[in-house]
Amino acid sequence: MKKSELLNWLQEEYQQWELLLAAIGQKRMNQSGVNGEWSMRDIIAHLTVWQRRLVAQLKAAMDGQPEPPPPWPGELKIEDDINAWIYETNRKKDVRQVLEDAHQVYEQMRAVIQDLPDDARIETIESKFHVVYVNDQRFAVGEFFHHFYDDHQADVRAWLSGEKNG
Repeated sequence: MKKSELLNWLQEEYQQWELLLAAIGQKRMNQSGVNGEWSMRDIIAHLTVWQRRLVAQLKAAMDGQPEPPPPWPGELKIEDDINAWIYETNRKKDVRQVLEDAHQVYEQMRAVIQDLPDDARIETIESKFHVVYVNDQRFAVGEFFHHFYDDHQADVRAWLSGEKNG
């Protein structure tokens, strides 16, 4: 895959994401019960924090810098504990702020990918899962969408169709 193809894919995925968010509407973003007790706002914040971490790691690798520390406390090592911290840290944020954070992180990912050399090694593992190699380090630049599709999309669709009552 070429860098331009990856950028096009990322833009197309983001457009689909924006359509989903528009279908949900800001008024429903705080309703719990989408994924367990989580609201759509909580899912967006969750995805955004992990994506922000990925952007920071990728940028550091491109700049020849050491891996930056995670945004969560360093003693947290178990994914469920990290996700609980993300939830608690973001649960009182206004929906608009969560959406703006997500958009900013998307723009940061686009910028980092744009800064890749034209001959960067980019592989497609699955249709929604792309990896970029920088200095022999592998970065799953499609993880935001891949994780959403694998772990959250079915819950969101069920919630939207009324199969889940929050």
